[in-house]
Parts: sequence; C-alpha cells; structure tokens
Amino acid sequence: MICTSGSAAYNYAPAVAEAFFQQIPLLLLTADRPPEWIDQLDGQTIRQREIYGKHIKASLEFPVGQQEEDQWFAGRIVSEAHNLSIAYPQGPVHINIPIREPFYPQPDEEIKFDHKVKVIRQIPASYSLSEVQTSALLEQWRAAEKKLIVCGQGVLNEELSAALERICREQHVPVIADVISNMHALPEGGKHADVLLAQKDEDLFKRLQPALLITFGLSVMSKNLKLFLRKYSPAQHWHVQPSGSAADTFQVLTQVIHASPLAFFQGMQQSKGIPSTQSDFAEVWQSEELKAVNYIKTLFERGKVNQPSEFQAVKEVLYSLPDQSNLHLANSMAVRYANLIGLSEKQKRVEVFANRGSSGIDGSNSAAVGSALSSDRLTVLITGDLAFFYDRNAFWHNYKLPNLRVILLNNHAGGIFRMIDGPAGQPELEEYFETRQQLEGENTARDFGLQYMRIHLKSEADIQELKQLLPGFYERSADHARLLEIVTDAPVNTEVFKQYKKLIQQNYGF
Repeated sequence: MICTSGSAAYNYAPAVAEAFFQQIPLLLLTADRPPEWIDQLDGQTIRQREIYGKHIKASLEFPVGQQEEDQWFAGRIVSEAHNLSIAYPQGPVHINIPIREPFYPQPDEEIKFDHKVKVIRQIPASYSLSEVQTSALLEQWRAAEKKLIVCGQGVLNEELSAALERICREQHVPVIADVISNMHALPEGGKHADVLLAQKDEDLFKRLQPALLITFGLSVMSKNLKLFLRKYSPAQHWHVQPSGSAADTFQVLTQVIHASPLAFFQGMQQSKGIPSTQSDFAEVWQSEELKAVNYIKTLFERGKVNQPSEFQAVKEVLYSLPDQSNLHLANSMAVRYANLIGLSEKQKRVEVFANRGSSGIDGSNSAAVGSALSSDRLTVLITGDLAFFYDRNAFWHNYKLPNLRVILLNNHAGGIFRMIDGPAGQPELEEYFETRQQLEGENTARDFGLQYMRIHLKSEADIQELKQLLPGFYERSADHARLLEIVTDAPVNTEVFKQYKKLIQQNYGF
C-alpha cells in the first residue's frame, strides 16, 4: 500500500489493525516530509514515525540522503521489511520515506533505475515436530478422553482439511468449525455449533463438555461456543501454532504446541486405539449437529417462521453460491447469518474472507474489490447497508470487475442492535444505537457503473423471485460488476430472529 504524506497515512489504520490481528503480510510505504520540516506548520506534514502504534510488526524509515551508503541502507530496509512481514506471525510492516524537494523531475530529465538491487532472502521455518515431541504428544493424545478440536479463523487448506477428516472419521474426534475457519470441506465437521449451543439444556451441555480441547487458527466467531467452553471447561486445552505466545480465549489454556497445525494433526493420525468414552462423546456432538442442520434447512419451510427476512435471504444466497468462489462477509449480521447457516461439502472450494481481526465494518467493500482484482474466481460480497454505504468509494476505480457480485442487505437501519439483548432493551436504541438512513443502492450502482437489481422482500412470492434470480446473477457472462439490493424491514428481521432463538429453546420446534 502506497500513499502520500499527512493524513493519507492515517486512512490505512483500520486495514493495518485488521492485518495485524489476522496475521496478513502487508507492506505500507508512506511518503513523508524531511525531518527538519516536521512540526514547522508546513503543508501535509504530521508526525508519521510509528504512526500505527502497536498494531504493526515494525516501523522503519528510509534515510533522507542520496549517497551510496544511504542507498544500501534503503535497500536493506526493504529486505528487512519484506522478510519480517512474511515471518510468523505474518503481519503489517511500515516503511516511512521522507523526501526533500524538488519532488518532481524536470521535463527533459531521464529517470533511471538501478536494476542491481541487493536483496536479502530468508528461508521460511518448517515448524514441524521432532520424533521425540510427536511420541510424547501421542502418548497424551491416546490417553485423553472426550477430545474436541475447534478451528479458528484461517485460510482454505485442503491438506489440513484432509488430515482433520481422517482424525474425525477414524478416531471419532468431533471437529467444530465456524464459517470463517474455511473448514467446510469436512463432511462430518460441526459447522453449526453456534446454533446447537443456543439451547438451554444443562444436561446436554455436560454431555458435550470435552476433557481435552485442541485449538488452532485465529479468532473463533461463535459467542455461544466461547461461553460454553468457558463454563463447561476442559481439564486440558492445547493450542497449536508455529511459534510465539498464544491467546487464552477460553481461559483454560494449559499447553502451547509450537508446530504448524498440519504437522501436528498429521502426527496425531498415527494414534491407535480409541478411549471408551470417545465414540459416545462424538456421537452426542454429531447427533446435535444433525438436529441443527435440519433445523436451519427447514426453518422457513415448516410454517413456524413465515415472514420473509434477511435471514432467509442470506440462506438462499448461500445455498445457491457456486463452488470455487471467493465469499466476502461484512461484519454485523451478514457474517453472523452466514455462520448460522454454514456452507456445504459441495462448496468445499469456496474460500471465506471476513474482517474478524478487529471485527469492524471498515473496508468491507474494498477488501472484496481487491479480491476481485487479484483473482479470476467469482467474488461475492454479502454486506449490510451501513458497511456498504460507509465504504462505497471502494467502487471508485477504473476497472469493470465482471467477476464481482455484491449482495446488499438494506434494512435502512443497522438492525443488529435490535437483536442483541443489551441494546435492544435500552430506551436510547433508535436514537443512539441504530443509524437510520434512507439511501438506496441504485444510486451507488449508477454512480460507479454497476449492473443493478432490486428485490423488496414482503411475501413468499418475493422469496421465489430471489431463488429464480440468483443463478443468473452469479453467471459469469457479465461485463461489469453486479449489485443485488435486497430490501427488508428491520422490525420484521428482529421478530424472525427472535422466533429462530425461541424455537431452538423449544427443541427446535420439532
């Protein structure tokens, strides 16, 4: 990422924080004024050293001079920044570049670049386990009863999915995976923990309680899962990551295993024999997973919830999503609905992206646009109205992006706070929690040349129209990006979500 000096550098701050917590390698090059002009009330001049604070792996600065040693130093800084950004944990690195006037070359001046740039390369670490380490862990693994694996946010990794599938199938170890974990290829994975753990059944929770919890990856999205594991805590919690200290998300961390998740689970595949309680434990999780899957599939078909809502719209959008797509989920309700609904085994090559490092709405459109620019795959963004309109300048560019599809859930409010117990009961809800707006996606589509479609969900006929529209909407024949605006009513969305939770607590209403 490259920008001019001054406040332009501050505009990168949300992206820097997101990359830091998602461990995404990012290089930021910010132009700056020379040190003698800082704090001298000169134009476009702020304090840019360490501007990103502690949300960055390192902040480096070029020398101002142009001597041979200055050039060597600048080249060394670039290599250090690149190598640091891709070393575990990957993350953002900032290079500040102060420049003295004159900024621009003369009309007849020839610009030449030195192609003999010195590059310092770095061989990445393997992060594997030794035979002694594997043997010691295997011994503990075999002895442990009621093992449960929880996958945090991560990238699509078919080899890792295969290793987990084998453990799940052969050793009867349940695997719990949020939609942002990109583990939807697992045929027996628990993808609906957020649903099944919304029940109010203390006896069931005791039967679901693990003795050994194994986690890997970054953030876990499901609040129900986090609350469950904090209350019904395991005797042991192992977290697997290549190096460094680990977060104690569930407050029960007992051991950090420094290895890549793939190396660890491949090592645990060697285990023979299954503790007597493991099969019964796995069966409880699988039985509850099947109930949750059936509930979500039939939620809007049994007459229990018969008002069209954005929840149902997202379900239809996800069920029709083509495989081998990039799926971007904006924060607030879009990513929550997607996590409740989940993806199927038939969508095993869909890769999910979401700003769940800092969990903000900043840059949701921009991330999807960047993804569409850098990939030939169909790129689909599901977003709410506030995230969409907040970042609509993401579409202010010179590219047609025929592989980009945007699905805008517009309830003209930001209705998530009606669905959270705390804010929903406050008298200040409408004035201070919600952001009422009357914007329409059609204006943004016209301004930026997007092909536009619109459906206002009021009846079952509108749902049927949406189902019929989606295959053509995803079709790759478009010359430009497409925007589908799905308009819903915030109070109806809230009522449907309340019904969804009420039915779960009544044994899914079956």
